[in-house]
Amino acid sequence: MNKRDWKSLEDFASSLFEAAGVNATDSRRVACSLVEANLCGHDSHGVIRVIQYIKAIEAGILVPNVPLKIISETPAVICADAGWNLGQVQAYGLLEKMVPKAKAVGLASGTLKNCGHIGRLGEYAEAMARHNMVFISTVNNHGFGRAVAPPGGKAGRISTNPVCISSPTAEDPVVLDMGTSVVAEGKVRIFYNKKEAVPEGWLLDAEGKPTTDPNVLYHDPKGTLLPLGGSQAYKGFGLGMLMDMLAGGLSGAPCSTPGMESRSANAVFFLLINPEMFSGSAHFLSETTKLAKNVRECPRVDSFHGAITLPGELEIRQKEKRRVEGINIDAGTTKQLEELAHKLKVSLPW
Repeated sequence: MNKRDWKSLEDFASSLFEAAGVNATDSRRVACSLVEANLCGHDSHGVIRVIQYIKAIEAGILVPNVPLKIISETPAVICADAGWNLGQVQAYGLLEKMVPKAKAVGLASGTLKNCGHIGRLGEYAEAMARHNMVFISTVNNHGFGRAVAPPGGKAGRISTNPVCISSPTAEDPVVLDMGTSVVAEGKVRIFYNKKEAVPEGWLLDAEGKPTTDPNVLYHDPKGTLLPLGGSQAYKGFGLGMLMDMLAGGLSGAPCSTPGMESRSANAVFFLLINPEMFSGSAHFLSETTKLAKNVRECPRVDSFHGAITLPGELEIRQKEKRRVEGINIDAGTTKQLEELAHKLKVSLPW
């Protein structure tokens, strides 16, 4: 592992995107998002994605600098086409249009199709908490990336389809951001880059047998990721299937579909709820803050020596730590970034 300063890593990522033809503002937006994921401890959504995004740009799969196109709009709904631009750019563009709607009428929902991978959903939840908004969201892989098989199956039928639900409090927001598979695909990719075995309980091979070999997700015959839930994985698969339906069905993009072209893409569903238009923000924040405090102060069993944490709290602590200590980048990802920098004639920060 190589530890990197977060700011120099952000500048480096931004320079790589600019060299690939992305305008300076959008390059910085995507670089900030990816490094933020690394800071929060979600390396699967961090600078490892720079390589993936730029390969997609070079292949013409992603098209930078394209404006957001509104397909239909009401006082509370926006259905938009991202034009295959980078996901973080278009996701923030959509939310900027949704916030005034939620402030005006109490609710706002928005969707994106033809959109690049938007990164960590928790980032958008944290941003919306600064507007005192409840945030609910999901994405699918725009029809591609069917890495999760139903319990009892041995072939993928849905993508990893995360769900994110967050609530503001008077302090930090409570942010539940989780995949509906046992682990995000990007976490498997990190082990694949390092040429290391994944933990047991993540993967099945093409015959539906447990394996720790990350190659099964990236080489034929393909294996699958297990759904969330262990012995009750049907719950995780069911949740993932419904998220797939919302993301694809409401946005105008495909749900998970056989034979879809490989893309670094998401279909996106966002929902904002403005507490001010319900019981009022003062009551809402008072109650959410008291509940968060009550949960955190729960008596602990004797064998448990850590602190009780709320959803999203570990990311906050990790961010504070990594800002000081640096971000670990595995050797495989470092090598790929160095090769990309050499090709694009971008100076290395290390």
